[in-house]
Amino acid sequence: MSVDRAAVPGHGSDETGVLGKVRIPSRRSTRRLEGDESLAVGRRIVHRLRRPASPPDWVLVGAVMALVFIGLIFVFSSSFAISQELHGNTRYFAVRQLIGAGIGLVAFLLLARLDYRIWQRLSSPIIWVSLLLLAAVLIPGIGHEENGATRWIQIGSLPALQPSEFAKLAICIYVAAWLAAKGDEIKRIPLGLAPFCMIIGLIGGLLMLEPDLGTFAAIACTGVVMFFLAGAALRHMVMLLVGGSAVLFAIVVGAGYGMERIRTFFNAEEVAQAAGFQIINLVSTLGSGGLTGVGLGASRQKFFYVPSAHTDGVFAIIGEETGMLGALIVLTLFGVLIYRGIRAGMRAEDRFGTLLAFGIVAWFALQAFFNVAGVMRTIVLTGIPLPFLSFGSSALIASMAAAGILVSISRHGRGTFPEPADPPIDDASPTRDAAPMRDTIKPVLSPFHSGRGDGS
Repeated sequence: MSVDRAAVPGHGSDETGVLGKVRIPSRRSTRRLEGDESLAVGRRIVHRLRRPASPPDWVLVGAVMALVFIGLIFVFSSSFAISQELHGNTRYFAVRQLIGAGIGLVAFLLLARLDYRIWQRLSSPIIWVSLLLLAAVLIPGIGHEENGATRWIQIGSLPALQPSEFAKLAICIYVAAWLAAKGDEIKRIPLGLAPFCMIIGLIGGLLMLEPDLGTFAAIACTGVVMFFLAGAALRHMVMLLVGGSAVLFAIVVGAGYGMERIRTFFNAEEVAQAAGFQIINLVSTLGSGGLTGVGLGASRQKFFYVPSAHTDGVFAIIGEETGMLGALIVLTLFGVLIYRGIRAGMRAEDRFGTLLAFGIVAWFALQAFFNVAGVMRTIVLTGIPLPFLSFGSSALIASMAAAGILVSISRHGRGTFPEPADPPIDDASPTRDAAPMRDTIKPVLSPFHSGRGDGS
């Protein structure tokens, strides 16, 4: 009979409040054991820490590196006109993105080699540092304002840092550790739904003060996906979706720019030379490439026809220069990344690894959907960057760090998909998996017979 240990919450800490330490097994819990039992626990811990990891998922690594390489090419292609206009240097944005890719590569390689379970113990400090950085953005003299939003930390001549991008990874780590520690307790409103809403609400409140509605939506949706996959009750999910929709509607109505974007989405042609200029040109740019595109670097729309062509509109430039084939290659790479990430999560050895992998995959998938769907005028433009492809050093570093953790989960997995746990055994009732036997054979049951029909 197998036991689903991943569903059993830990018992290492008494702190269960919001943003408190998650309950994970600690060394203190093993000191209460005596004799051979304590020694056996020690041997298991040493064996677990010294166990060699498997080779990384090279398909996952290849998909990430391919997306980063494509992103560097198209950031340069889509930004050299605006770089020359604003900074007198056609390589200004490309160089900054290349530096970000270098830092991200170091983070990717380092985190891919580290055992991902270390982040479970560091989840509380990580989320507190993220909250402090989000709060620092709002301090005059530290926060840097651009286009009416204060989302960056600027200190002297150092490159600007966008804490909201790293908050996405922080929330994935903390929520995964918190849900893994709670176990089935998340089905209770005081211990599950209410604290979860407080966690997301605290992050969301700081983001809306910047304001950054797109990032708030991405983080909230990622958290909801993780909460659902952790086994939340269906009625709680309905309450969460209804309440979240009401809060989102109130935020959009309260924020003037939110309603303006919605009106522009439905009536872009009426304001084609004003608010609708970006939407109309994004769609026309994406479709102007045809099947094979106008050629790499030959885009005409990037010459100030598509605002933010190197950030929000990079997918449109990809479609123009490489056509539908190039756009499909990019989407296929995202599909491979998402599939291999889900595969790594399903093979993870513990509940924390599974939830963390699914959270990172949900983050990438939701951001890619929001960006591509906005460019195609399927949903309202959110201003969310396309992972690995859009310009933004902070976004690129955070995405590559998260991908490194995903590779680490694949390296420390069990190597096979987990088998479902056996149902409770009741020797008084017929077994469901007993193999049919010939009438002439009278099996002799052992005193230790488990009732499974296999004699074990």
